[in-house]
Amino acid sequence: MFGIFKKKKEATQSIVIDYSGIRVDMHSHLLPGIDDGSPDAETSVEYIKAMMKLGYGKFIVTPHIYADLYPNTEETILSAHKELMAKLKGENVEVEVIPAAEYFMDDVFAERLSRNEPLLTLHDNWVLVEISFMSPPPDLNDLIFELIAKGYQPVLAHPERYSYYHGNKEIYHRFKDQGCFLQINMLSLSGYYGKAVQEAAQYIIKEKIADLIGTDLHHQRHLEGLHNPVLFANVQQVLQTNSILNSTL
Repeated sequence: MFGIFKKKKEATQSIVIDYSGIRVDMHSHLLPGIDDGSPDAETSVEYIKAMMKLGYGKFIVTPHIYADLYPNTEETILSAHKELMAKLKGENVEVEVIPAAEYFMDDVFAERLSRNEPLLTLHDNWVLVEISFMSPPPDLNDLIFELIAKGYQPVLAHPERYSYYHGNKEIYHRFKDQGCFLQINMLSLSGYYGKAVQEAAQYIIKEKIADLIGTDLHHQRHLEGLHNPVLFANVQQVLQTNSILNSTL
């Protein structure tokens, strides 16, 4: 009996975790000291080195822009990006890191759109947006319409994590019909955020309506979670069954 358990353990340990099929992490909080992600450039570099060992070759970093908590601007983001790139150069780490943002869709965001303020995008006109975990904004449909009317491609961050949609999963199809891309958090597939979130992510995957997959990496626990063999196997299935766009970025 003990021999069987030992073989199973050895088989698990022999799995090579390689996310090079994704190649580009398009959602992370690796810029130092400007939101609830990496606290400093040294930590950011360590995270990036570790993720490169897992097969990542490009990073689109997306700090929060959320007026009440993280009132970042293009200036604060580009300054943190400059600091990070200098640290990477000093460590002889050659990797592409693109500054973007994760915009919280609220009244401040609506005002930004009405003033035609340019947004930091993931790629061309793609803009990463999130909504409250408590309840959706009452004007969400209007905000999505306005984003598209302004020439942007909305990318809805981690739709599976909004618990108020778990009882009405058809909403994910509605977002797609409105013109949104859906971005799944990798760790949702391993149950990191709970079973209900995992089931919502699995539904989106099963329906083949996932467009992008991101780590949403904030800290060491998220990094450790990426080494989960079960997660790795689930990610491979996603890449085989959904038209994931990361590698095109």
